[in-house]
Amino acid sequence: MKYKVEITEILQKTIELEASDEKEAILEVKHRYYAENIILDDTCYIDTSFDIRD
Repeated sequence: MKYKVEITEILQKTIELEASDEKEAILEVKHRYYAENIILDDTCYIDTSFDIRD
């Protein structure tokens, strides 16, 4: 029988910054992330899960 096994890795990093409100803070971190100024690597590892998919 064939099975499809999905592998999910969770990486997490907390960024501290000054902003006028929560929305601005999230927008700024998204901008930095998509500009590749924030990199998640093996030091940010949290968990791995394995699940069977259809």
